Amino acid sequence: MKTSSTGRWIGGLLLAQMVGLTVAFATLQPGVATDYLGRAAGMAPTIRTAVILLFVNAAITLAIAIVAFPVFREYSLRTAIGLLAISTVWVVMQSVDNAHILSMLSLSERYTDAAGANADLYNLLGAQVRSTRVFVHYATLLVIDLWFGLFYGALFMFRLVPRVLGGLGLLAVALHLIGIPLSVFIGYPTILPLAYGLGISYLLFGGWLVLKGFPEDTGENREQ
Repeated sequence: MKTSSTGRWIGGLLLAQMVGLTVAFATLQPGVATDYLGRAAGMAPTIRTAVILLFVNAAITLAIAIVAFPVFREYSLRTAIGLLAISTVWVVMQSVDNAHILSMLSLSERYTDAAGANADLYNLLGAQVRSTRVFVHYATLLVIDLWFGLFYGALFMFRLVPRVLGGLGLLAVALHLIGIPLSVFIGYPTILPLAYGLGISYLLFGGWLVLKGFPEDTGENREQ
């Protein structure tokens, strides 16, 4: 049975995930940049901490799907199961991405230990390892967009948030999808400003749900 406290829990998880992802991506960035070979080894504790944060935030996604399951099931069992499934894929993809990040760190440590010996070989291998990680990362972002599309879409269709808020969330997801993962996969540069709306949607949805929770059950929009 839907209660306002369920919505507040989900809102709190969204805000916690927003903070975690922001910290993780901000601290990780120097360690996965194009010049990571000479830098990552020196920031190994920071990179490992960021990887742990990414694991935790992937787990938060699964927690949101579990908490939301009884509510979404009242309206659409397929949607509830679908959100759980995509959450699981997010966890798996983030795990693969994290493995590539740690591989880059390991290569940087070996490069540092070699003190510049075989630099050409390391640079060639380093570029290949980073390229592989980049495409895994953008595939993960694609899964994240699918998750948010389904999650925001469910909140919109089941009237669990105001329609305007739900529509803005779906627009933010569409812009992020076009500007970041799809741009990479079709061979165009990323359009970073289009990504900001997804971060803002975290604040809007998380804040709204923490303050308001889910509305009282009206029985509308349920599967018959």
